[in-house]
Amino acid sequence: MNREVIVSCAVTGAGDTVGKHPDIPVTPEQIANAAIEAAKAGAAVAHCHVREPDGRPSRRVELYAEVVERIRDSDTDVVLNLTAGMGGDFYPSEDDPAVAGPGSDLVGPLERLAHVEALLPEICSLDCGTLNFADGTYISTPQMLRVMAQKIKDLGVKPELECFDTGHVRLANQLIAEGLVEEPPLFQICLGIPWGAPATTSAMKAMTEMLPAGANWAGFGISAMEMPMVAQAILLGGHVRVGLEDNLYLERGVFASNAQLVEKAIKVIELMGARAVSPAEAREKLGLRPRN
Repeated sequence: MNREVIVSCAVTGAGDTVGKHPDIPVTPEQIANAAIEAAKAGAAVAHCHVREPDGRPSRRVELYAEVVERIRDSDTDVVLNLTAGMGGDFYPSEDDPAVAGPGSDLVGPLERLAHVEALLPEICSLDCGTLNFADGTYISTPQMLRVMAQKIKDLGVKPELECFDTGHVRLANQLIAEGLVEEPPLFQICLGIPWGAPATTSAMKAMTEMLPAGANWAGFGISAMEMPMVAQAILLGGHVRVGLEDNLYLERGVFASNAQLVEKAIKVIELMGARAVSPAEAREKLGLRPRN
């Protein structure tokens, strides 16, 4: 069991949640405010995507820059974790499966990191494999990952190795073995996403048993399995993630805010006899490089 828990809050994500929740953060100001509120509620890490004004997911560097600037200017101490997962979405055309259809956004590995290079967060995510994702496919090939991992290493940013199935853990371990990821590695075990590993005890246990010695890891489950997977991750020795990217509700029929989900996770943590650590403690545990 882990008694010193890093709480990460994924404040908005890229999912089709706008309109399904009255207060999904969309604008850079809303996203930054959500991250700040999560930090004040006890989150050590804020995981951020950005969106276009109409709510669609975005890769625009200027949107990330505004989010980061607002958070940094607030003097709120929180570890910034920017997604690098955008740019891998492929929906085959009905007429020709080799041609990208509506909704596709497929770009090269370095273009996916443009905002990371520009803004130098302490952490960025690295989605460690291709996956049938809902009705499309998320494409992240081994060679793309090698290019991205090397670039992230060169930038001095810690990659969060996001794994949605056991094969992703295997590929992440290969990147570590090739020297593309600095020790100690940081894994995120992502459960419940269609069509990755389910949000179950057995799936989380199987994936964490594949991790290399000394690795740091966190885990999460989506929707109604968010808080059960908080408890499960702690029991298995990991850290936790919550937030509106993963779950919209505080309880059945009651919409949540990011801060409320953090507070609920910390209540679970404390009821289990553990505690949520500060951003400074999280930096030490994760071996993050100091920023000026």
